[in-house]
Amino acid sequence: MDLGLTCPRFTWPGGDAAIASRFAAAARGADQAGLRSFWVMDHLFQIPNFGAVEDPMLEAYGALSYAAALTDRVSLGALVTCPLHREPGLLVKQVSTLDALSGGRAVLGIGAGWYEPELRGLGLPFPPLAERFERLEETLRIVRQMSSDTDEPYEGRHYRLGRTLNAPQANPPVLIGGSGERKTLRLVAQYADMCNLFYGADVQHKLGVLRAHCERLGRPYEEIEKTLHMRIPGGQSVEESVQRCGELAGLGIDHVIVAVPDAADDRWLTHLAELATKIAGITPPGR
Repeated sequence: MDLGLTCPRFTWPGGDAAIASRFAAAARGADQAGLRSFWVMDHLFQIPNFGAVEDPMLEAYGALSYAAALTDRVSLGALVTCPLHREPGLLVKQVSTLDALSGGRAVLGIGAGWYEPELRGLGLPFPPLAERFERLEETLRIVRQMSSDTDEPYEGRHYRLGRTLNAPQANPPVLIGGSGERKTLRLVAQYADMCNLFYGADVQHKLGVLRAHCERLGRPYEEIEKTLHMRIPGGQSVEESVQRCGELAGLGIDHVIVAVPDAADDRWLTHLAELATKIAGITPPGR
């Protein structure tokens, strides 16, 4: 079983002046702790689950490129990218740049987008849910085309690209976040290398739905890496964290991505290093 760390907050003692050094400590700490992955959210305003809307928030791909220069081993991604923040061609270029500069460590995490205040606030479109999923699927098709040998035009309902040229070319793993049974998990089965569920979801049921979509599409279910995002609350022991991860592995989760109270704190990084070592030998069923 693998372990990842997400850094969803950039509020530290010292204010904005401390962001660069503390974020660097989080990224380096994840790398040195032997974690599999390091993530940021793709939000433009802070979201209610993690702080006040006025709290600092870094643009995801700028932050990940900074992290790439500070690390050697961890994979790097946004949990998850909102396709409404960037045109698809530009998004592919950003991820390809991250992949090139990190030595092939980029992951394209993506979802449909949901946080209306940041989009309205910065003058970006926020279409209805059905259209957001249409745009997500078109973006996934464009990602696939720009990761191939063709540079032919792309003509879709929402996006039109005159030439899908992408150099340097990259083909990073695609992770789709969310647990919607009719649309999201179908998109996972059709386009993704990884899925991401949230702690508290009926994991066994959701993975059963994903398996059914795979069977219908003729996709081997075992090809898809199953990841899950959860928080580790303050005061939780390493042994308690190991137990929770073991329970998730028993349900079929391959890779747990955690948020901790302070991703740059040495005590939490030590906790995660011990946790990563202790769960490394756990093999989820079907892996």
